[in-house]
Amino acid sequence: TLNSAVGQGSTFTLYLPQIYGTIVPSAIPPGNLLVAVPPEAKSSQPRPPVAESPPETPPLREGPPPESVPLSANLLQDDRDSLASGDRVLLILEDNPSFAEVLRDSARQQGFKVLVALQGEVGLAMAQEFKPDAISLDLDLPQTDGWTVLDRLKRDANTRHIPVYVLSALDARQRALQQGALRYTQKPVGPDDLARVLQNIRQFLERSTRNLLVVEDNDLQRQSILELVGGGDIRTTAVSTGSEALSALRGDQFDCLVLDLGLPDMNGFELIEQIQATLAQRGLPPLPTIVYTGKDLTRAEETRLKRMTDSIILKDVRSPERLLEETSLFLHRDQANLPRPQRQILERLREADPVLVGKKALIVDDDVRNIFALTSLLEEYHMEVLFAENGRAAVEMVESNPDLDIVLMDVMMPEMDGYETTRCIRQQPQFRHLPIIALTAKAMQGDRQKCIEAGASDYIAKPVDTEQLISLLRVWLYR
Repeated sequence: TLNSAVGQGSTFTLYLPQIYGTIVPSAIPPGNLLVAVPPEAKSSQPRPPVAESPPETPPLREGPPPESVPLSANLLQDDRDSLASGDRVLLILEDNPSFAEVLRDSARQQGFKVLVALQGEVGLAMAQEFKPDAISLDLDLPQTDGWTVLDRLKRDANTRHIPVYVLSALDARQRALQQGALRYTQKPVGPDDLARVLQNIRQFLERSTRNLLVVEDNDLQRQSILELVGGGDIRTTAVSTGSEALSALRGDQFDCLVLDLGLPDMNGFELIEQIQATLAQRGLPPLPTIVYTGKDLTRAEETRLKRMTDSIILKDVRSPERLLEETSLFLHRDQANLPRPQRQILERLREADPVLVGKKALIVDDDVRNIFALTSLLEEYHMEVLFAENGRAAVEMVESNPDLDIVLMDVMMPEMDGYETTRCIRQQPQFRHLPIIALTAKAMQGDRQKCIEAGASDYIAKPVDTEQLISLLRVWLYR
């Protein structure tokens, strides 16, 4: 409650229950999904802090592990209370309740038990808690958008293997597939389209092994790839020519393709085009393709490949580790089931994220403790960090560093606040597309829209959730 009088002050009163109980869905106002934390979760061991900072006002938070957060609020009726061992479980992340209801009913007809989340953060917590077999994802979600959700799902070893089927009105098929989505269907979709989507998901889940096609003419390289990515859940077909690859595709269905560009009978560009044309003729979706080559690519060749493939790995000292990570992503392998040496390779590799390494970030904040904590966090990911303690200094810093990759902008600063600073930066044409993420302690309804209108690319509330921030950085630096 609030009692307020002009010139005298305000009294805020917050009532807390003595006993935690189940939240009644009908009592929750539309648009608000509450998360209840049981008393036992309070005693769970928190993750270690990302940086040392004065204990009285830590600016960053890790929070309790998402899996410890039970989600008792359920605005759209689903099957979370009736799940049993052996059920095929589909998690639906969709902000339109009407479409979510249609998708839920269609999934039940296909034999799925269904979970429904109308917000991205809630969906992420549900993925951690319930470990669904598959996820359908809308990209246009409130607060935490679908790109960030997809990135966080695919960066977490506990959820990375879960196949994600994107259903969105956006025309972004290539990007979604490159970030690890299993399939992409553009809205609007009719009943037949939904039935086909759900059948594809079910068929994928029913196959216990994944099929990998390797096209490499060097015998030693081909054998090393097989030893690196092979395992009990992967059936690998290895060939040395383009014609052998096309023949293998006509006789089998594959989940991922690894190929070298230098083949004896045709170049890799021609082979990729023929493979995708062959799949299209058979009514099959595009095959996730990883180019693994030692060829020095021209800029034109690299641009062409990025439009045709999902990943490009140039052979060097770290390339085998990256190949293992990329094939694990596109084959939806559960890291927990990999042999211990492969798990260790993936864990080491993710300490140096190629999307973040070497990128230059500017932190704008009038609180030196926030600057210290954020700098410590970003430097862990081998980013170069600059800082400014006020808006005017930030504008000067941006102008003197045209190679900046991203800006973290505090909103509440004296004299020249984050809104005005962002507008000043955007007035300069060369910085019109510079990613600027707004950070604010207000977290009021409408704040995100206000930040976007001022020119911010995205928004995150303080205290900053480090996993969410790193995911936002990855999403915007990827763009």
